[in-house]
Amino acid sequence: MKRLGRPSRSRGPAPTRPAGRTRALTGAALAVALAFCGTGAWTYSQARTDDDLAYGRARDAALEQGRHHLAVLNTLDASTRDHAEDSIAAWREASTGPLRAELGTTEPTTGASARATVTDAAVTALDTRAGTAKLIATVRVDVTAQGATKATSDRKRLEAVLDRTGEDTWKVKALSAVPVAGAAPDKGTGTGTAEGSGKK
Repeated sequence: MKRLGRPSRSRGPAPTRPAGRTRALTGAALAVALAFCGTGAWTYSQARTDDDLAYGRARDAALEQGRHHLAVLNTLDASTRDHAEDSIAAWREASTGPLRAELGTTEPTTGASARATVTDAAVTALDTRAGTAKLIATVRVDVTAQGATKATSDRKRLEAVLDRTGEDTWKVKALSAVPVAGAAPDKGTGTGTAEGSGKK
């Protein structure tokens, strides 16, 4: 009698995940990757924005204080010895380093007085890490001779080197005249201002 064997089992294709589930997992992974990239980009952008804001604040502070200090350093009330002494003290308050030390040796005397106004100024260099800046400015100086009632005006261009001496505090470290093309050499105003006296 012929023995019948067991019927063979045919192996069908391996079970597969539903297409919808696969797409969902892929979409979730992509979303996580995009979220990570987006967070990194936002962090970098935020850091750049913070740096730009800090730089802008430092530039504005250097410009504002530099303008003020240049006006002070070119102003002198020499109507009396006491007033001249007050002007020299203001020079020292507006300056730092060797310039401040040199201005401190100026003797107060009576004579012509000067009042300066900064008409234009710009920061030409700024290093926030080193705490240094350069400022170029146009200054109008009204000079009144001793005993006179009418002032004469003079315009000059100056370059100032600023040092940050404290948080958001800038002072003038060096001061020099900037030659103007086609202009006659500056012979000074005849006053004892910080710049007019040749203090650099």
